[in-house]
Amino acid sequence: MATAVLGGSNRILREAAGLPLLSALVAVSPGCWKCPQGARRYLLTDDIVQLQAFQQQKLATGYRIYGEKDTYFRTIEEKLAKTSLILKDELKTLLHLCQTKDEVELAKKAIYRYHAENKNVAFGEFKFGPIFMRLCYELDLEASAFELIKDQALHGFFSESTSFNILMDMLFNKGQYERALEVLLEMKQQGIKFNRETYFLAFAICYKLNSPESCKICTTLLEDAQLKGDQMPRKAYYFAVAFALKQNDVVKARSYFSQIINTESRICNNLKLLLQAESGDLDNLVQTLERAVDPSASDFVKKPEFCVEVLSTAREKLEDNPTLCIWFEEIMAKLQASGQVTSLSLDDLLCQTPQSKRRHTQLLKQKQVSRRTLKPLHSALLAE
Repeated sequence: MATAVLGGSNRILREAAGLPLLSALVAVSPGCWKCPQGARRYLLTDDIVQLQAFQQQKLATGYRIYGEKDTYFRTIEEKLAKTSLILKDELKTLLHLCQTKDEVELAKKAIYRYHAENKNVAFGEFKFGPIFMRLCYELDLEASAFELIKDQALHGFFSESTSFNILMDMLFNKGQYERALEVLLEMKQQGIKFNRETYFLAFAICYKLNSPESCKICTTLLEDAQLKGDQMPRKAYYFAVAFALKQNDVVKARSYFSQIINTESRICNNLKLLLQAESGDLDNLVQTLERAVDPSASDFVKKPEFCVEVLSTAREKLEDNPTLCIWFEEIMAKLQASGQVTSLSLDDLLCQTPQSKRRHTQLLKQKQVSRRTLKPLHSALLAE
């Protein structure tokens, strides 16, 4: 019965039509587990992509050579024609001046020339890979980015994880999950070290592909990360649990869920409910929902929210137990009355962009200055 929800929302819509509380809610639920693409997704925050900073730099560069852009491009074209050296600052400026696909084509030629002349430079040289990826991200040129990162002639130009992560995020956003997986495998083949964002993206891509092959990749990546002692982000485990449930592997899903340290989140609440439903742990399932509507809880404490599709799966599991089914309906009425039922699907929750950490840092810095005197706050707490 693990396919009750995991098989798609159409059947849920039909079967839930007779339920007193779920029917109207399910009808407006926008997502489903089997949707290949759905809405546009951005998995990485701007802390990683840094698209805003890149665009600000483009504005500054454009202002600096205002009125001389055409002349600058002609100079680069002449250098390419004469096989002259392309300098670091010239390439940097060129990448920040590109506004069209044709201009990016010129930049690609300059990149090939620059890399051919500098591929043997000492470690620590300026990294152009992330800049080019941000340019492609801005102009929707994922095909150009994919072409260059796979080209063996540019081996070493994209020498850090950020370039690969930005491209995978771009391809994920476009629903090009097979290509995103190719980028991941290319990254491994080139010996680029995986970081937290890489694992997060990898598990999201495998989850979306939902194939036996991607399942093996997901399992292997997790085992390798644990052997190396790499720190896995919590959202990577979210995708791993959801993926295991898609593959009807409840044992593996439980194992992944047990490795999540902090389970106090909306996604975890829904994953836990699904695990209880698919494991046949129906008494604890209903008790979990009953605790979620605790009337003694403070209004200042955020109450758990549950997806309609997850509740639909739970309800189906209770059909053979009339007593628990009646209890479930009573709790459902309370959940709905308290606004604890969301029309967002579990897929929607999984693919939401994580909250930026930089914003919290900026807010803390703002609080260190008094709004009244504009002088630094000498708080003992801040001092610590």
